[in-house]
Amino acid sequence: MAGEATLLFGVGATKAGTSWLYRYLAAHPECHLRTIKELHFFDALDAGRRDAQRKALAATREGLIRGAGNLAPEARARRIADIDAYLPVLQAGDTAGYIDYLNFGRTDERLIADITPAYALLSEGRLGRMACMSADVRFVYLLRDPVARLWSHVRMIARRRSATGRDVAQRAGQVLDRVLSGAEAHIARRGDYRAALTRLRAAVAPRRLFTGFYEDMFDAKAVTRLCAFLGLSDRPADLRRRVHAGVPVEMSAEQRDRAAAFLRPQYEFVEACLGRLPDAWEANRVGV
Repeated sequence: MAGEATLLFGVGATKAGTSWLYRYLAAHPECHLRTIKELHFFDALDAGRRDAQRKALAATREGLIRGAGNLAPEARARRIADIDAYLPVLQAGDTAGYIDYLNFGRTDERLIADITPAYALLSEGRLGRMACMSADVRFVYLLRDPVARLWSHVRMIARRRSATGRDVAQRAGQVLDRVLSGAEAHIARRGDYRAALTRLRAAVAPRRLFTGFYEDMFDAKAVTRLCAFLGLSDRPADLRRRVHAGVPVEMSAEQRDRAAAFLRPQYEFVEACLGRLPDAWEANRVGV
């Protein structure tokens, strides 16, 4: 194995392109990523949920053994092997073992990574400790138009709660209503850019933190900027492929207006913090 690799944490936001980021880096010849995208090591550690996370991974493993998922036999075997190797690491909760797990099998690749959007909810103290875990630690935080991100997240939750898949539109409307009334706080927290960026900026040196707009990432210039930040050779990405696209349920104008009003502080904070908003963001906050 070559010298110490850059350690990347992809910390969110949820439904803002982190699956695309994982797949791009996993295919990059200078990166070494395990087949589990979201390791949930630090959030499980801090919340005392290591046992719950282990059970979730064990259930995934059993599903893979039964043939769940559209995976080729070799890919399925690798995923199962990675879960088997990670379960004792998660049980021990040891950061040295965690780093060893990320590095296992690496030869001359220059970057290892854990892409877990839930890390954006971690405390400033935990993020600061993560930033000191190796000589070169980087963080990537992707932001998506607040209304579009919320609706995508709502549809994902609605689909999970639907037994048949035929009532997703109705359930999505119900979930959105609860979010906008102050319930379903876990959904709103995943799109709280103000809170996440405040913690990240306090814990991570500016040169170690990449913030990018989801709406810009499907552009060759944005990929070039990302590679430069990570110290990687610029490699073309498949900019046409959408990863984990949600159930196609249209948002009504009334729902959009209510969501935009609810999310107004996020638009204002990001504009003040990053200096601009993409056109899609501006279009969705019209009338707010």
